[in-house]
Amino acid sequence: MAPVVLNSTDDAFIQLLIPMNEGALALIDHVDARPTGGDPSLRALLGDLRAAHQAELRDLRGLLAAGNVPEQNIHEGHQMPGMVTDASLAELRAAPDTEVPSRAAALVRAHLAQTMVLCRGEQTAGGSPELKALAGRIQQARAAELSALDGQPGATGTPQVD
Repeated sequence: MAPVVLNSTDDAFIQLLIPMNEGALALIDHVDARPTGGDPSLRALLGDLRAAHQAELRDLRGLLAAGNVPEQNIHEGHQMPGMVTDASLAELRAAPDTEVPSRAAALVRAHLAQTMVLCRGEQTAGGSPELKALAGRIQQARAAELSALDGQPGATGTPQVD
Protein backbone atom coordinates (compact mmCIF):
# COMPACT_ATOMS: atom_id res chain seq x y z
CA MET A 1 0.00 0.00 0.00
CA ALA A 2 1.25 3.48 -0.84
CA PRO A 3 2.03 5.78 2.09
CA VAL A 4 -0.95 7.65 3.53
CA VAL A 5 -1.18 10.70 5.76
CA LEU A 6 -3.41 10.25 8.79
CA ASN A 7 -4.66 13.19 10.85
CA SER A 8 -5.65 12.89 14.52
CA THR A 9 -9.26 12.03 13.64
CA ASP A 10 -8.08 9.28 11.29
CA ASP A 11 -5.80 7.86 13.97
CA ALA A 12 -8.52 8.02 16.66
CA PHE A 13 -11.03 6.35 14.33
CA ILE A 14 -8.71 3.44 13.53
CA GLN A 15 -7.49 3.05 17.13
CA LEU A 16 -11.12 2.79 18.32
CA LEU A 17 -12.55 0.69 15.52
CA ILE A 18 -9.88 -2.01 15.87
CA PRO A 19 -10.78 -2.93 19.49
CA MET A 20 -14.49 -2.52 18.72
CA ASN A 21 -14.20 -5.05 15.89
CA GLU A 22 -12.06 -7.35 18.02
CA GLY A 23 -14.72 -7.25 20.77
CA ALA A 24 -17.43 -8.06 18.25
CA LEU A 25 -15.34 -11.00 16.99
CA ALA A 26 -14.94 -12.26 20.58
CA LEU A 27 -18.73 -12.12 20.94
CA ILE A 28 -19.22 -14.03 17.70
CA ASP A 29 -16.68 -16.65 18.82
CA HIS A 30 -18.55 -17.06 22.11
CA VAL A 31 -21.92 -17.54 20.43
CA ASP A 32 -20.35 -20.08 18.05
CA ALA A 33 -18.88 -21.98 21.00
CA ARG A 34 -22.20 -22.32 22.87
CA PRO A 35 -23.25 -25.98 22.95
CA THR A 36 -26.90 -25.30 22.19
CA GLY A 37 -26.25 -24.48 18.55
CA GLY A 38 -28.10 -21.19 18.92
CA ASP A 39 -30.47 -19.63 16.46
CA PRO A 40 -29.48 -20.65 12.89
CA SER A 41 -30.40 -17.28 11.34
CA LEU A 42 -28.41 -15.41 14.00
CA ARG A 43 -25.45 -17.75 13.48
CA ALA A 44 -25.56 -17.12 9.73
CA LEU A 45 -25.62 -13.35 10.27
CA LEU A 46 -22.77 -13.59 12.76
CA GLY A 47 -20.76 -15.61 10.25
CA ASP A 48 -21.19 -12.81 7.71
CA LEU A 49 -20.22 -10.25 10.36
CA ARG A 50 -17.10 -12.26 11.22
CA ALA A 51 -15.87 -12.19 7.63
CA ALA A 52 -16.62 -8.47 7.23
CA HIS A 53 -14.99 -7.51 10.53
CA GLN A 54 -11.87 -9.56 9.79
CA ALA A 55 -11.53 -7.86 6.40
CA GLU A 56 -11.99 -4.44 8.01
CA LEU A 57 -9.29 -5.21 10.56
CA ARG A 58 -6.87 -6.05 7.74
CA ASP A 59 -7.76 -2.79 5.96
CA LEU A 60 -7.49 -0.69 9.13
CA ARG A 61 -4.15 -2.20 10.11
CA GLY A 62 -2.93 -1.74 6.55
CA LEU A 63 -3.77 1.96 6.70
CA LEU A 64 -2.01 2.32 10.06
CA ALA A 65 1.08 0.70 8.59
CA ALA A 66 0.88 2.86 5.45
CA GLY A 67 0.61 5.90 7.72
CA ASN A 68 3.58 4.68 9.77
CA VAL A 69 1.43 4.79 12.93
CA PRO A 70 1.78 2.11 15.60
CA GLU A 71 -1.36 0.29 16.73
CA GLN A 72 -2.39 1.15 20.28
CA ASN A 73 -5.44 0.15 22.28
CA ILE A 74 -5.90 3.53 23.95
CA HIS A 75 -9.43 2.56 25.04
CA GLU A 76 -8.52 -0.66 26.87
CA GLY A 77 -10.72 -1.05 29.92
CA HIS A 78 -13.03 1.80 28.92
CA GLN A 79 -16.80 1.39 28.79
CA MET A 80 -17.28 2.79 25.28
CA PRO A 81 -20.71 2.81 23.62
CA GLY A 82 -21.04 -0.14 21.28
CA MET A 83 -17.88 -1.87 22.50
CA VAL A 84 -18.23 -5.50 23.56
CA THR A 85 -16.28 -5.55 26.82
CA ASP A 86 -14.91 -8.34 28.97
CA ALA A 87 -17.74 -7.59 31.41
CA SER A 88 -20.45 -7.92 28.77
CA LEU A 89 -18.87 -11.16 27.54
CA ALA A 90 -18.80 -12.48 31.12
CA GLU A 91 -22.51 -11.67 31.49
CA LEU A 92 -23.21 -13.45 28.21
CA ARG A 93 -21.22 -16.51 29.33
CA ALA A 94 -23.26 -16.64 32.54
CA ALA A 95 -26.61 -16.23 30.75
CA PRO A 96 -28.91 -19.20 30.27
CA ASP A 97 -28.72 -20.65 26.76
CA THR A 98 -32.25 -19.45 26.02
CA GLU A 99 -31.21 -15.83 26.60
CA VAL A 100 -27.99 -15.88 24.58
CA PRO A 101 -29.48 -15.11 21.13
CA SER A 102 -31.39 -12.02 22.30
CA ARG A 103 -28.52 -10.74 24.46
CA ALA A 104 -25.98 -11.32 21.70
CA ALA A 105 -28.23 -9.61 19.14
CA ALA A 106 -28.63 -6.58 21.41
CA LEU A 107 -24.84 -6.30 21.85
CA VAL A 108 -24.31 -6.62 18.11
CA ARG A 109 -26.95 -3.97 17.39
CA ALA A 110 -25.28 -1.49 19.76
CA HIS A 111 -21.90 -2.23 18.16
CA LEU A 112 -23.17 -1.77 14.61
CA ALA A 113 -25.04 1.43 15.43
CA GLN A 114 -22.09 3.02 17.24
CA THR A 115 -19.75 2.08 14.40
CA MET A 116 -22.03 4.02 12.04
CA VAL A 117 -21.71 7.08 14.30
CA LEU A 118 -17.91 6.76 14.23
CA CYS A 119 -17.90 6.35 10.45
CA ARG A 120 -19.92 9.54 10.01
CA GLY A 121 -17.42 11.38 12.20
CA GLU A 122 -14.49 10.08 10.17
CA GLN A 123 -16.12 11.10 6.92
CA THR A 124 -16.76 14.60 8.31
CA ALA A 125 -13.46 15.29 10.06
CA GLY A 126 -11.00 12.72 8.72
CA GLY A 127 -8.11 13.76 6.54
CA SER A 128 -7.14 10.61 4.66
CA PRO A 129 -9.17 10.11 1.48
CA GLU A 130 -8.41 6.38 1.68
CA LEU A 131 -9.74 6.11 5.23
CA LYS A 132 -12.75 8.32 4.55
CA ALA A 133 -13.65 6.00 1.66
CA LEU A 134 -13.24 2.94 3.91
CA ALA A 135 -15.43 4.58 6.56
CA GLY A 136 -18.09 5.16 3.92
CA ARG A 137 -17.99 1.51 2.89
CA ILE A 138 -18.13 0.37 6.52
CA GLN A 139 -21.07 2.68 7.21
CA GLN A 140 -22.99 1.24 4.25
CA ALA A 141 -22.19 -2.29 5.41
CA ARG A 142 -23.35 -1.51 8.95
CA ALA A 143 -26.66 -0.15 7.66
CA ALA A 144 -27.23 -3.40 5.76
CA GLU A 145 -26.13 -5.47 8.76
CA LEU A 146 -28.53 -3.59 11.04
CA SER A 147 -31.37 -4.28 8.60
CA ALA A 148 -30.47 -7.97 8.58
CA LEU A 149 -30.39 -7.95 12.38
CA ASP A 150 -33.90 -6.49 12.68
CA GLY A 151 -35.51 -9.92 12.53
CA GLN A 152 -33.43 -11.31 15.38
CA PRO A 153 -34.81 -11.71 18.93
CA GLY A 154 -33.85 -8.80 21.17
CA ALA A 155 -32.38 -6.90 18.28
CA THR A 156 -35.21 -4.55 17.39
CA GLY A 157 -35.71 -1.05 18.62
CA THR A 158 -33.64 2.06 18.62
CA PRO A 159 -30.22 1.48 20.12
CA GLN A 160 -28.74 3.84 22.65
CA VAL A 161 -26.01 5.68 20.76
CA ASP A 162 -23.89 8.44 22.27
